[in-house]
Amino acid sequence: MTSYGSYRTVRLSPRRSSLSRALAKDSPLRRLDWIMILAALALSLMGSLLVWSATRGRDSLTHGDPQYFLYRHLTNLVIGIGLCVAVIALGTRRLRTAVPFVYLAVVLMLFAVLSPLGSTINGAHSWIQFGGGFSIQPAEFAKLAIVLGMAVLLSARVDAGEREYPPTRSVLQALAVAAFPMGVVMLMPDLGSVMVMAVTTLGVLTASGAANRWTFGLLAGGVAGALAVWKLGVLDQYQIDRFAAFANPALDPSGVGYNTAQARIAIGSGGLTGMGLFHGTQTTGQFVPEQQTDFVFSVAGEELGFIGALVMIGLLGVILWRACRIARQATDLFGTVLAAGAVTWFAFQAFENIGMNLGIMPVAGIPLPFVSYGGSSMFAVWIAIGLLQSVRSQRPIAI
Repeated sequence: MTSYGSYRTVRLSPRRSSLSRALAKDSPLRRLDWIMILAALALSLMGSLLVWSATRGRDSLTHGDPQYFLYRHLTNLVIGIGLCVAVIALGTRRLRTAVPFVYLAVVLMLFAVLSPLGSTINGAHSWIQFGGGFSIQPAEFAKLAIVLGMAVLLSARVDAGEREYPPTRSVLQALAVAAFPMGVVMLMPDLGSVMVMAVTTLGVLTASGAANRWTFGLLAGGVAGALAVWKLGVLDQYQIDRFAAFANPALDPSGVGYNTAQARIAIGSGGLTGMGLFHGTQTTGQFVPEQQTDFVFSVAGEELGFIGALVMIGLLGVILWRACRIARQATDLFGTVLAAGAVTWFAFQAFENIGMNLGIMPVAGIPLPFVSYGGSSMFAVWIAIGLLQSVRSQRPIAI
């Protein structure tokens, strides 16, 4: 009897140890926020269907292959998840050491855009084009660089126990780290990305616990900078026209206001439950330009209806909720600021994208996180998910 018991213990111990390792309270898998990961994955897969619906009948874009954008979107998603896993494996400690190199690499890519290596797509000189139809948009990675750079500088002395709040010198350094990429992106010009970076900077600064005068000063500086950009003629005419159309939607519905007008028609025609995937008349009729990128939300509104659009917004809300939870439970200021930066970035970019589809925000040419087609955007947001998971992995797991 004893020998049989011993045999059973030896025979089953490999299986039991494997299972116990997977379920152990200190297991790396247990430390991940699976609710956030699954919400981001569901949103990305939902985006792949919407991108497929928006492009499958556009032969001029797909080169005759209806699945062209679907396969590329899914490939981008797989690469993005791989980058997410790599960031989680790196960990926040090694990540903090690598931040200066990441920031320098992004800055060099931004300058490459302004060199002969850069190319213009849809009016913005924001891309680096490679062979085989591959291109990257460094402005998407600049959002990451700003969050990382500011988080390191604002948290350094606080996490070292030297100060309770970031000192003036750290705040000034952090603002300089944010201002430099924003200035380069403004020269492209990519106003939409600059808007996201500016709001993200404000969110990071607020979360760091810096004195309120910095927040109010940044707001005042933003207003002054916007007026200066307008007066100095930095914006291209098409960008000025977009703001004019936002202020007066009836100004030119067949011209500069055409995109928003058609997007609103598509969303309104979807009703409560939508016309069904691949059956939207505005989408199949190709009335809405750039529907796989900037105006992908109009596909959801038309084909999935109010319920489908609400599900999409709900998934975004879940990601933001879990990210806020990570920020609140972070064990150091670096983690808090990093998570808060990601929340601000995702929230404002989603609000701006959905808002321009509904006509309540000016058209700024920025993607809907996790949903819109675009490799650079997909890579950046999934890297951010990896950063959030790394921050969460640092805290103790409650028993």
